[in-house]
Order: sequence, then structure tokens, then C-alpha cells
Amino acid sequence: MKYFPIGDDSPFWQPRNLLKLSIGVALVTILLKSIAGYVTHSMGLISDAMESFVNLASAVFALSMVTVASRPADDDHPYGHHKAEYFSSGFEGVLIVGAALAIAGAAVHRLLNPQPLEQLSWGLVLSAVSSAFNGGLAWLLFRAAKKHNSIALEADGRHLMTDVWTSVAVIIGVIAVGFTGWLWLDPLLAIGVAINIIWEGGQLVWRSAQGLMDEALAPADQALLQAVLDRIAAETPADTEMRFDHLVTRRAGRRCFADLHMHLPGGWTLRRAALMRDDVERALMAVLPNLRVTIQLLPLKFESRAALAQDRDPVGRVLP
Repeated sequence: MKYFPIGDDSPFWQPRNLLKLSIGVALVTILLKSIAGYVTHSMGLISDAMESFVNLASAVFALSMVTVASRPADDDHPYGHHKAEYFSSGFEGVLIVGAALAIAGAAVHRLLNPQPLEQLSWGLVLSAVSSAFNGGLAWLLFRAAKKHNSIALEADGRHLMTDVWTSVAVIIGVIAVGFTGWLWLDPLLAIGVAINIIWEGGQLVWRSAQGLMDEALAPADQALLQAVLDRIAAETPADTEMRFDHLVTRRAGRRCFADLHMHLPGGWTLRRAALMRDDVERALMAVLPNLRVTIQLLPLKFESRAALAQDRDPVGRVLP
């Protein structure tokens, strides 16, 4: 990386190391935001500090799930443990929603019983410093999530960015209260923060559920795989026909899976067909990291009965 002293291959970028850093940053921000809320009596800043406890719990759980996900495949889990990361993002989403409800309840109480704000300058400085920590860490997590294709890191990064924007909104609200004297503005802003947090938590839970239900790869990734298959088929000599069909994909954490049928001339030897299949697998894995490919070899003009059954409804009619 050109502008960062730690190289892309450094152990620093490993998910477990970044999540340990996330735990440390969460502890620092809890301290800073708690002090800011205590000295100002601002419900907005107090709600911001409450969300930081969720950051800490989420980072601890994410670290444990990433540790599980990194375990190699075994007899009980032949496809690996990669889906453990979805439990991390789902748990984080539930915690976010719970924290938001607590924030909203405290804010409604303060709205009905307003209190003056104090020592705003110190509170705002502490909140801004903690937001800077969270923003820098979120940037690191997003970069590592893209590098490792980790939903656990992405979820933690998205949560931190929500925390950053929440803090920005709270700071603006506290400044507005200081200028206008409208004490109701502080708890009202805290309620708005809670609604935003609930939305983010719901999104994380939804994405986790989709991953656990074997959601297909993104359309762009599927297009990459199909382009490779089209190129291989187009480069086949004119006297040799080859085609691919029934391509299905799914994602499990950092691991991607693709299954397809490869139709070759029936007169080919098994060795020749296996070598061609190996070339196709290598070409597909070259364009998509962490891909595991399963290719079923079939002679031309032959369709497996299982594949045909998948294309029919329960009464045997061909599906569109």
C-alpha cells in the first residue's frame, strides 16, 4: 500500500489481529464517550457511549467466530467452518437493535424530563476524538474485509461507521442546543440516532440470514465465471464441441462454491476429459479467490436425470 507503512502481506491485516485492535479501540471509545456524557449530561452523548458497549461485545464475538471460521475442514464439517462468520454479523445486528431500543427508552425519559447541558466543550472534544478512532479503524476493517472477503470484518466496519455518523449527528445536536437553548433537541436527536441504529442492525441480520441460506454469488461474480466458461467454449477447436450448463453458485463466509455440468465428446478417454476439467477448474479459480468448483462430466447430448428433475415442477411440467 503506497500511503500506509504496513504492507498488504503483513500479519497486521489478518482478521483476528484487526478484531483484537477493534476490542482495544472499543475500550478507549467507551472511556472517552462515557466521560463526555458524564460531564455534559447530554442524552445524545450518553446514547453514543451506550452504543460503544455494543461495539465491544460485537468485536469480542466476531473474534471468536473468525477463530472458528479459520479452522480447517474436518470429518464433521467437510466443507469447513466458514459460515461461522454469519453468526458474528447476525449477533452484532441483534445487539445493535437492542442497544437502539435502550437508547430510545432513555431518550424518551429525558424528553419528558429535560435537563440542562454542561461543559459542552470538553464533551464535544472527547466525542470527536473517539469518533476519529472509530473512523480510522473502520477504514482498516473495510480494507481487510475486501482483501479476505470477510463478512465479520465488514459487519464490524459498518457498525463502526454507523457509530461515527451517529457521533457527528450528536455533536451537531449538542452544539445546536448550546446556541438555541432547546433542551428537547438533545433527546429528540438521540431518538433519531436509535432509529438509524435499528436500520443498520436489521440490515446486518438480513445479510446474515441470506448467507446462512446459501445465497448465490453476486451477479458480478457470476458474470466473471460465465465469461470464463464462454471463453473456454469459444476457444475449443472447430472439430471439438464443448458446452457448459447448470451453473449454480453459493457463498459460505470467505469461501465460494460453484457447481456445473461440462459436456464433452463421448469418445474422449476419461484421462483426457479429466485433464480438460482440471484446466477449467484452474481458470475459474484464477478469477475468483477462495472458489471451490465441482464439475460433473457428461457426454454431449446427454442430460442427467437429476438435472432434468430440477427443471420440472412437482407434477413433472417443465419450468420456464
